[in-house]
Amino acid sequence: MRPTILFYNPISTSPGKQRLPLSLLAIAAVLEDDYDFVLIDGNLISDPAQTILEKARETGAKLLAVTVMAGPQLRQAVPVCQQVKAALPDLTILWGGYFPTQHSDVVLNSRYVDYVIQGQGEAPFRQFVDAFFNGGALHDTPSLAYRENDAIKVNPRAPFVPLDNLPRYPYAKIDVPSYINRSYLGSRVLSHHTSFGCPFACSFCAVVAMSKQRWLSESAARVGEIVGHLHDRYAIDGLEFTDMDFFVSEARTAEIADRITRYGINWWGLGRVDTLMGYSDQTFEKIKRSGAKMIFMGAESGDDETLKIMNKGGKSGTEQTLAIVERMKHYGIVPELSFVLGNPPDPEADMDKTLKFIRKVKAINPATELILYIYTPVPQDGNAMYEETKRLGFHFPTTLEGWISAEWGSFALRRDPGTPWFKDKIRRRVRDFESVVNAYYPTVTDMRLRGSMRAMLKTLSGWRYKLEWYDYPYELKVLQRLIHYRRPETTGF
Repeated sequence: MRPTILFYNPISTSPGKQRLPLSLLAIAAVLEDDYDFVLIDGNLISDPAQTILEKARETGAKLLAVTVMAGPQLRQAVPVCQQVKAALPDLTILWGGYFPTQHSDVVLNSRYVDYVIQGQGEAPFRQFVDAFFNGGALHDTPSLAYRENDAIKVNPRAPFVPLDNLPRYPYAKIDVPSYINRSYLGSRVLSHHTSFGCPFACSFCAVVAMSKQRWLSESAARVGEIVGHLHDRYAIDGLEFTDMDFFVSEARTAEIADRITRYGINWWGLGRVDTLMGYSDQTFEKIKRSGAKMIFMGAESGDDETLKIMNKGGKSGTEQTLAIVERMKHYGIVPELSFVLGNPPDPEADMDKTLKFIRKVKAINPATELILYIYTPVPQDGNAMYEETKRLGFHFPTTLEGWISAEWGSFALRRDPGTPWFKDKIRRRVRDFESVVNAYYPTVTDMRLRGSMRAMLKTLSGWRYKLEWYDYPYELKVLQRLIHYRRPETTGF
């Protein structure tokens, strides 16, 4: 009888927007036929702790593997793992993902998480599982962090594994239809991750710790085969490519576009402004023809000096941002831009420059979607931005309970970080501006808004936008509650 491993995907989104748990599918794939697994998804069930306990007792499972990001996932994972460990102290709990990679010491000091795997997890997880069930030195597993004699030990990272060398996701072993959503892309939308990591080192990005500036990609041929499988097996008409940077290689992007055009799907992906501005018109024509409806990019700031501090590089300046939104207007692809406001050492001046810049963006391409974040540090030793935040008195919580407090829950979502240099009036001004600009330029991706509603929103918000008077837009907030028009707040849909 094969051993059973429990996988737990903590809640990560609002009801009805659940996406395929791709990170756990990638890990489950390396088990092949040697182990069974049961997936418990907090996005689909109301009481994951009880379900984990029931499945552990039913199957005799000895290992629970959890993927965790800061924010909603962490807030659910902590109490669930506490409850599970209290009820079944012999059930070994292992965490992987962005948060435990960056904060292994905090996780392991909780005493209810036994092990952490850092970075790319497929190969280390398989090695750990084989030693765990068959006997072997668990502590020899690369990328593993653990407690030993009241000290935290972290083993050297495992070599990176090319994605084409890894098995395909075991779609047949989960209920894929429960993850099919409706969005701007279509009525049957799924997601896929075609690469791991990112070759860049933006100072505010958690991916740097995960991938060490490595980018590992599936070949275009493999991507085409997977898209074909999802289309033929699940009748998808839309697909989100959830890579941290889908567009690193122009040749790969062009070949993927050629291979998936035949399926007639709409798709979304994430890339960099400077990378995409370097693409040829021929490649953009292929991207458009293949069904690209929206591309997410990190514009980040309206100030070139801030972009340099962010490690966005000299090629990713504000002029290129203006150029890319104009270029995408030509091709009929919606640009989705994220901005990080309130950066130290002068967050108010930083905010003002970026808000003015956003007005320029909207004047060129009104269809541009906006995602407005507040700067929140990530641990990158030696990074100038992070070192400045420490000098100003910033520090992370030292316990998991601290991380899931109300204060740090807002921090993780980059909505209200509560950092020492950040004043509440800046947060209010950003959110007030957000209310005004989203009313004056209602998102083109909101399928519920009729023409009359769009005209009403533009009329009511027009005087504020033209006078640049964003303070206290109570009338727009009331209107939003009445007609529930969509306001972009996070990447994707």
